[in-house]
Amino acid sequence: MWKEISYKEIEGIRLGNATDDVAKTGVTVVIFEGRAIGGVDISGGGPASREVSLLDPITAESSINALVLSGGSAFGLAASDGVVKYLEEKDMGYQTFFAKVPLVCQSCIYDLSYGSSKIRPDAKMGYQACVNSEKEDFCGGNKGAGVGATVGKICGMPQAMNSGLGVYAVKVGAIKMLAIVAVNALGDIYNYKTGEKIAGLLDIERKEFINTCDELDKIESKKDLLNSNTTIGVVITNAKFNKAEMNKIASMARSGYSRSINPVGTMADGDSLYAFSVGEVEADINMVGTMAANVMSEAIIRAIEDSKVSDEEYLSNIK
Repeated sequence: MWKEISYKEIEGIRLGNATDDVAKTGVTVVIFEGRAIGGVDISGGGPASREVSLLDPITAESSINALVLSGGSAFGLAASDGVVKYLEEKDMGYQTFFAKVPLVCQSCIYDLSYGSSKIRPDAKMGYQACVNSEKEDFCGGNKGAGVGATVGKICGMPQAMNSGLGVYAVKVGAIKMLAIVAVNALGDIYNYKTGEKIAGLLDIERKEFINTCDELDKIESKKDLLNSNTTIGVVITNAKFNKAEMNKIASMARSGYSRSINPVGTMADGDSLYAFSVGEVEADINMVGTMAANVMSEAIIRAIEDSKVSDEEYLSNIK
């Protein structure tokens, strides 16, 4: 059995949030201080992403310097410019003949339907998230990439709910793992251990849950669903694997999405999940991949539990 630990026990990383509480958008950054070999699994139909090809097994075995999760849809990709600036100032990057080039991957959620659609994460916010990573006061909930996250949107925002950023870390023997996820789904959210629905689509009066899949069954012809979704996350482990293996672990970790979000990975979602190795502990890939799925499911529960937005506040911020 695993033991829950603080994210601070994962060596070789720094975590930071920058949050606009008025516009309801933000940035979460993971800065890798040493070796970070990654993979990615993209299962949704509309991802907004940057430099994910660096994680393809056919490219060079490069260590990534930072991962950015943000709001703002494709507009939010500008946040990485600030992260690159910060990393260059810290002399971090891939050494070329003429400069060190920071290697930064990013994925964004669509949060333009909540808060302000005109204010999005930019280079300044990305830089601030990096500065905040120096403070060691990182937390989940309505912070960073999760501040504008919502779930259960098939019938529109008035029947949806606020979500957030989930953070969960564990240790099993010498193996440590951290999951971070911004839960911004078309579908409903479930406790994977009990099957209980914990967030998602509500009835018109916002008093009781109704089932998103039941509503999806009513669609008889092609329909444009509310395309304001994307769950993005990362699992980070001190177990040692190469890039191809980390891509496999990312795909196994996607089971954490599947058992906790229903429906998931639709064409109205941009679901993406990263996996990074930052340590030297020898481990079995099957064990670590299975562990990644479970820890991700726990982080999804935390995203809901740590969201502290009242119904009144939620309704005042929707479009």
